[in-house]
Amino acid sequence: MCVQSLLKLKELSIPIDRNDAGRTREMLIRCAGTALNSKLIAGQKDFFSPMVVDAILNLDSNLDLNMVGIKKVAGGSVTESALIPGVAFKKTFAYAGFEQQPKSFVNPLILALNVELELKSERQNAEIRITDPGQYQSIVDAEWNIIYDKLAKITESGAKVVLSKLPIGDLATQYFADRDIFCAGRVPTADLERICNATGATLQTSLSDLSPKILGRSEKFEEKQVGSERFNFLTGCKGANSSTILLRGGADQFIAETERSLHDALMIVKRALTHSAVVGGGGAIEMELSRHLRTYAKGIKSKHQMIIGAYAKALEVIPRQLSVNAGFDATDLLNHLRAAHSKGEIWAGVDIENDGICDTVKAFVWEPALVKQNALAAATEAACMILSGDETIKHPAGDQNFNDDRLAPAPRR
Repeated sequence: MCVQSLLKLKELSIPIDRNDAGRTREMLIRCAGTALNSKLIAGQKDFFSPMVVDAILNLDSNLDLNMVGIKKVAGGSVTESALIPGVAFKKTFAYAGFEQQPKSFVNPLILALNVELELKSERQNAEIRITDPGQYQSIVDAEWNIIYDKLAKITESGAKVVLSKLPIGDLATQYFADRDIFCAGRVPTADLERICNATGATLQTSLSDLSPKILGRSEKFEEKQVGSERFNFLTGCKGANSSTILLRGGADQFIAETERSLHDALMIVKRALTHSAVVGGGGAIEMELSRHLRTYAKGIKSKHQMIIGAYAKALEVIPRQLSVNAGFDATDLLNHLRAAHSKGEIWAGVDIENDGICDTVKAFVWEPALVKQNALAAATEAACMILSGDETIKHPAGDQNFNDDRLAPAPRR
């Protein structure tokens, strides 16, 4: 049953011609729009669908979704959301001297650190015994010399943008400001990893060897105001391609739901691009597979005919549930779909806008064939696993008064 369904699914799949960039982009936009149809932002699907497709097409051939960042900024209209062809991250905690640093660079070198650039007190109890007041001053001078030596090495490396996972204190901030260097500490780990991948920088845990090969590069770095927040932007990166979607909205709950919706659309577009084939949505492919299996079952003389018929009937659950969710008469609509598919209308599916049926391919209601393939295989495997449970424990035949002492309750002591 599953094999017949998968073979028919492969036969019906509509391939995406990767050589035709315009048609490929159009099909992917339609897939993204289908994914957003049932979401809270369905009314803005024409706005978000091209954004999602551009974010995926901007990635490298491995289509790593970790290189697509989504940043939420409360306030404004949802249509003020934007796609940034690069990496954007929220302005980090700022120390004194931060505002004196330059906020824009062209072709800067970027240094990524996992080093703390701050004078810190001892984390554990420490005892130092001295015999001369001059010795105490030498200890204080040593602490200052250590951090100044670190700052000098960073400056000599030629980096103009210094980013670190750990804090960069007020001393280092002022030091970099005096030398026209931008710095940011406490950068989120996910953002710093994207920055390293996008710019080609290598995360450093020490400052002993700051060679040019470990520095990242981008065409432009700048800090901009987005709503009530300030963001740092790295565009024209020289490493792996990356994109950032800045989401706007009036409420945090709405923005969070928008983020989840866009994640679904991103996954759908990625699957469609990876598998390079789509099928008609709206329950069309399920109804066509159901019709095919019913026809196939008529040529089988064994009891398997009933099983295949039940499998075909189960596939009709998808269009039936779509009809129920839309408030339509599911029985009447399924009868129309069966009649249409019997006449060869293979892409006839539920039309939730006009309370009827339509050609889902012409209506641009598309879904990746890979998603349907995985759903059929997983559902069949789950059903077989449940049915196999009947073969695990058998009741002894012919003994209706069966009573096993092992099942009796243990005597009380």
